[in-house]
Amino acid sequence: MNELKTAIIDIGSNTIRLVLYQYDKEEGLREIGNIKTVARLRTYIQPSGEMSEEGIQVLTETLLTFKAMLDDFEVTDVKAAATAAIRQATNRAEIITLMKKRTGIHIELLSEEEEAYYGFVAVAHSVGTKSAVTIDIGGGSTEITLFENKELQKSYSFPFGTVSLKQRFVKGEIMNESEKKELIAFVKEQFKSLTWIQDIGLPIIAIGGSARNIAQIHQQKHAYPIASVHGYEMTKGNLDELSLFLGNLSFNELKQLDGLSADRADIIAPALEVFNVLMEVVGSKLFQITKKGLREGLIIQRILQTDKSAFDKNNVFEGNAKRLARQYGRTEKEVDYLTRLTDQLYRECCHFGYLQHNPKDLELLAKAAKIFNIGEYIELSSASQHTFYLIANQSIDGLNHKERVKLALLASYKNKDYYQRFVAPFTEWMSREEYRKIRDFGALLKFVYALNVSKRKIVRTIKMQTKEDYVQLNIYVKHNAAAEKYQANRHKKHLERALKIPIKINFIEEG
Repeated sequence: MNELKTAIIDIGSNTIRLVLYQYDKEEGLREIGNIKTVARLRTYIQPSGEMSEEGIQVLTETLLTFKAMLDDFEVTDVKAAATAAIRQATNRAEIITLMKKRTGIHIELLSEEEEAYYGFVAVAHSVGTKSAVTIDIGGGSTEITLFENKELQKSYSFPFGTVSLKQRFVKGEIMNESEKKELIAFVKEQFKSLTWIQDIGLPIIAIGGSARNIAQIHQQKHAYPIASVHGYEMTKGNLDELSLFLGNLSFNELKQLDGLSADRADIIAPALEVFNVLMEVVGSKLFQITKKGLREGLIIQRILQTDKSAFDKNNVFEGNAKRLARQYGRTEKEVDYLTRLTDQLYRECCHFGYLQHNPKDLELLAKAAKIFNIGEYIELSSASQHTFYLIANQSIDGLNHKERVKLALLASYKNKDYYQRFVAPFTEWMSREEYRKIRDFGALLKFVYALNVSKRKIVRTIKMQTKEDYVQLNIYVKHNAAAEKYQANRHKKHLERALKIPIKINFIEEG
């Protein structure tokens, strides 16, 4: 599959969402439209188990509205998937038939196992974490999975979610203390029935709108310096702190709270307690958020069925880095070339004892080499600022936020002053030693980038020779290298500072 323009309609218990996707083999998967309706279909399930006529009408009107939008976007390839609200309705077959008749949209009813599986597919292909417990809490069901080394081991779907928990345990608009205790006791009993998650100590990865909102509230509360929640990490202590904070707010205050969607004001506290209980049962120290979920799982699985190489769950960042570089004018050959030169120079520095060889450091350098200075695509004179902003403030699959900031600092390195300016909001994130190492690596990358300033890929080999009081870098080139000579000599001072020794550069034209 080389190109695809498609839409997923996700019919959940709390929200119904239309998401438009565009896939290109070179550019990857992009979201080009996202429309949400808060339908609360779960509230229309009657004591008899049937969905009421009112609920069916809400669904009909929503799908007709979405169909008109699909016409506007000229999208004819549509997959509509329904989860707990319709799955739990005893008249589900009638609902599916009616929707086809009234709207022309065929609804595929996902089983509990399928819903859990597609959530896993999305997580596996969007985060770097190799093993974890995932939780996808919707309005009417909660899916739990366990994966190890990116392979799904177990999954289970509980027939409760944020909306059904509120209906069962909360009498008013928000939860009081006694209701909270009852809800916690119930959820704990349910989760403890899964022996395969008890005390395994793995990270929790949370999927869905409630998890994203909790991350957004925490970021707003702490004046978080970068954008997006994908890859954001929290601790059990952070969740406990938020529980106390939200518990002291009135319903009106919750509706006005920065980071929280007004339509989730009444269900955010139950969702938070579910996450808290799962952290406790699993014995987890880390709560991670992904913005990818069921919808992405559906589209990724569909693409993989026709092109198995489209996504690589074991090397999530690498594929995205190449697409990111291409987006900002960097060819795959240039990316590979800069990565190779970076590897050469790093190994030479290690061989002669100016750097200590560390596979993780080399891996980090290789990642940064792929996207070094991509901001020049926007404006050459301010490439450093643009590079830092582009990397630090967008979701990058396969990276958590600390890794993203490290990469942004490395890929945007210009000089010591700019580096200190970019570091300023993140001084508590890493140790002084880590920041010094990133600065030195940034200088190395900047020097490597200077060796391809003309974009001709003329440098073949970098060799280092130690002299009595300086280092000689022999740069073997296949053509005249006037531009590279000029740029390398301009930037060698940064490399000299990093290696703590004077450097002389000798360009040798082969042949």
